[in-house]
Amino acid sequence: MNPIFFTRGVPPRESIPSSVLAECAKTAIAEEGADILQYSSSAGYPPLREVIARAKGISMERVILGQGSLQILDILLHCLLHPGDAVAVEQPTYDRVLTLMRRVGLRIFPMNLEQDGLDLDNLENKLKNGEQIRLIYTIPDFQNPSGSLMALAKRERLIDLAIRFNVSIVEDAPYRDLRYEGEALPSLFELAPDTTIQLSSYSKLISPGLRVGYAVLPQNLTKTVTHYAEDTYINPSYLNHAVVYRFLQNGYMETHLRFLKTLYQKRLKCMLTTMRQHMPAGNAWTEPQGGFFVGLWLASHNGPALLEKAEEQGLRLTDGRGFFVNAGENFIRLPFCALTEEEIEQGIITLARLMHS
Repeated sequence: MNPIFFTRGVPPRESIPSSVLAECAKTAIAEEGADILQYSSSAGYPPLREVIARAKGISMERVILGQGSLQILDILLHCLLHPGDAVAVEQPTYDRVLTLMRRVGLRIFPMNLEQDGLDLDNLENKLKNGEQIRLIYTIPDFQNPSGSLMALAKRERLIDLAIRFNVSIVEDAPYRDLRYEGEALPSLFELAPDTTIQLSSYSKLISPGLRVGYAVLPQNLTKTVTHYAEDTYINPSYLNHAVVYRFLQNGYMETHLRFLKTLYQKRLKCMLTTMRQHMPAGNAWTEPQGGFFVGLWLASHNGPALLEKAEEQGLRLTDGRGFFVNAGENFIRLPFCALTEEEIEQGIITLARLMHS
């Protein structure tokens, strides 16, 4: 059989609105080419910043655009922290974030995920015992890699802890708009706009190749971040920002988002149904209401061996240890977004058969 890739969480080809984006790019260049193809401010294309700011109810000066949100996070870590500073993350968490933090030389405290979000008792104990944690990184909505959702009570308690102990919160929210059922919870930024730094991007909603991400920053941090960005890459791609802006202004997002939710909801339902039918007893997994991922916790710590066996059967899996500060041998991230329902069903049945054996 052809290989089935339960690896990267990427949008499928059919989700990218290429013809509409081509139209937006053509119009942007025709009308603004001399400006958007020139060197510009490192903060990003002002009209798109203004659209984001209006949606957040803040001033445009607090919105910084970049080449995807991961690059902005890298800049933030360098601007806010120094080697040896302590940060807290969910465990598991996005593997590339761990890479960025290690490059800066930070001390990373893992906070295990519970059914309703990160273990705040552990975090509070560390803070009360004098651990000088400077920053908490979290993905509250449909987390990468687990698909988990932070409960409202935990969101409120996390903000309370951050305020009491003077800790910065970085809320990464790329999957927040990809909710397929249930009611949306307020974001950490909505609950505490003066305490929370929010990151997001249009990679999962429009196109990852455009590399358009943004951060909503406290007013006193914007100048530092924009200067660091200017010294790093002068300015991000205004052409790509202008394409996204026109996509939004021309009203394409609402229709496109409905299409994405229908597409991904079917694939998520297929994965969860197949797992319920075929997974051996004793294993546990999340049942997300949105996002790109289902997190699977194995009954035993034989994940690395399972990866090798799966490879022999044409099933590609990501090593779960990459999402952990430590451990992870019993974790597998299962992306469903870029696979057909037939591939999902076949892949899960193959995985379940290997787990049985």
